[in-house]
Amino acid sequence: MKIKILRIMHRINVGGPTYHAAFLCSGLNDYDFETKLISGNIDSSEKSGEYILNQYSVDVTYVKNMFRKISLLKDFISFFEIRKIIKQYKPDIVHTHAAKSGFIGRLAAKSLNVPIIIHTFHGHIFHSYFGKFKTYIFILLERFLALISDSIIAISNSQKNDLIKYKVVNKKKISVINLGFDLEKFNSNKKKKRDKFRKKYNLKENEIAIGIIGRLDPIKNHRLFIDSIKFVKSNTNKIIKAFIIGDGRQKLELMDYCKKIGLIYNNNEENCDINFTSWINEIDVANAGLDIIALTSFNEGTPVSLIEAQASSKPIVCTNVGGVVDVVQKNKTALVCDHPENEDFKSLLLDCVNDIKLRNKLSKRGFSFVSKKFSKQRLISDISKLYLNIYEKKINKFK
Repeated sequence: MKIKILRIMHRINVGGPTYHAAFLCSGLNDYDFETKLISGNIDSSEKSGEYILNQYSVDVTYVKNMFRKISLLKDFISFFEIRKIIKQYKPDIVHTHAAKSGFIGRLAAKSLNVPIIIHTFHGHIFHSYFGKFKTYIFILLERFLALISDSIIAISNSQKNDLIKYKVVNKKKISVINLGFDLEKFNSNKKKKRDKFRKKYNLKENEIAIGIIGRLDPIKNHRLFIDSIKFVKSNTNKIIKAFIIGDGRQKLELMDYCKKIGLIYNNNEENCDINFTSWINEIDVANAGLDIIALTSFNEGTPVSLIEAQASSKPIVCTNVGGVVDVVQKNKTALVCDHPENEDFKSLLLDCVNDIKLRNKLSKRGFSFVSKKFSKQRLISDISKLYLNIYEKKINKFK
């Protein structure tokens, strides 16, 4: 008889956690498991990632009242919605992902004495999101939730160190399991994809395309990217075009900021400095068309855009935050800004623009590095081993 897993996601948007869920739900069914996926709902500013689940024939049941934003009434109702699903499905393991589903899902599982409770941190909110008092309250909640969890999964060594640093969980409960991805598509038909992207945006071959990929949110620090584009344009004779790929609540604010500092933004305009493209489903096509991929965040878990950039053999310029150090190879696949003041990052980006030999050097090792460390086959195998190990220890003890 198969071990029943109830996987609870905070939301199905475009991002690494959605791919993570898709790979695990589809891949683990070939092992000793049966999986049911439930999820909260996306924000109005986000793009649905349900097409990702469809690619891998994964069904999802939505928890009607669970959203990312805190709402005491809706979160309370969501608790009972999830309890109802647990009662009907009778899982052996409840595995939650990210903060909101981790909070409600673990409490619901514990209230019904689910045998095994596991939680994955895909990022954390221990700094850069909220003020000191609110952050401290969230840390206290996570410490309590760790007590009722059988295992905590960190997706990088840096994240594990943060969980220990903030005394969220005993290190004996933590397993480090890197994310996994289907990376081959980023390494195939690159010329054809490059031509497709650059034709769409009227890019000449001598123009250097610099992109940043992710939701438009203060934590992603897009202003640093925009400032850096302004700086580079003023200090090089190269022709550069920038692409902000993604969407979110800061879009209009960032457009206004471009206008304020004298950068032209629009789509498909030859004299455009920055293209706001919104979300692009075929991110492998976008990556192929770009020449440099940047990340300017204040905080990150495991930044998927940098994994995909390396799989696409693209040079990276990024800030050294969160799990970045576990994702890239400093000075081998990426230029890493250790002190993310504006001038430091701007100078690194300018170096990358001006030096084609440097760009070529950073491009060479990317695919071989990430294809070994972040394959979906490795992810499925690691999670399977963790489940079976905990199941054998805990379930068989009562037989």
